[in-house]
Amino acid sequence: MPVPVPEPDRFRAAVHLWAAGGPAAATAAAAARESAAGLRMVVLVEGVSDQHAVEALAERRHRDLAGEGVCVVPLGGAMSVGRYLRLFGPQGLAITVRGLCDEAEEGFFRRGLEQAGLGAALDRSAMEALGFGVCVTDLEDELIRALGSAGVERVIDAERDLARFRIFQRQPAQRGRTIERQLRRFLGTMSGRKARYARALVRAVDPGAIPRPLDRLLG
Repeated sequence: MPVPVPEPDRFRAAVHLWAAGGPAAATAAAAARESAAGLRMVVLVEGVSDQHAVEALAERRHRDLAGEGVCVVPLGGAMSVGRYLRLFGPQGLAITVRGLCDEAEEGFFRRGLEQAGLGAALDRSAMEALGFGVCVTDLEDELIRALGSAGVERVIDAERDLARFRIFQRQPAQRGRTIERQLRRFLGTMSGRKARYARALVRAVDPGAIPRPLDRLLG
């Protein structure tokens, strides 16, 4: 019989409730176990924009993550990574876990991995060997460097936001900042924009310039 394809949205919702604890945790744990049928790997990322970037790269590479038994789970903040690692570990769902984090949150991921028994005194290279990449400064910053400011502006133009960006650049708080800092700030100024541009930027990057942490995650 074919292995059932996991239901990513249902699985993510159940896992988030399970991780939150409280009265609904036991029911959520059972739902997570049921919806994890056929799942072989979880990719932990900090937020929804990171999830969209990973999924966009998978699409570029003609990868069917759900069909491969891979689910990308946004944590909603790096501080909870240890809790999620325990849920997916040997005492939980016993699923292989990989991940991606920002440089500022590296310590949370390192401690979570160590507390989960996946290593001791881990440095960045050791984390990478475990399948956990660290973005410098964050994934947006990595993508801006990969595309260059002119490349990002072309994406903004294609998304019909270039006029808005020009107005944004003229704001007093933005004057004197480098264009890279302006771009990074612009991408995060409106709800949903960061996630939308995560997909657009990944689709625009030259295949040979995909940021290393993201590239290795789907290697």
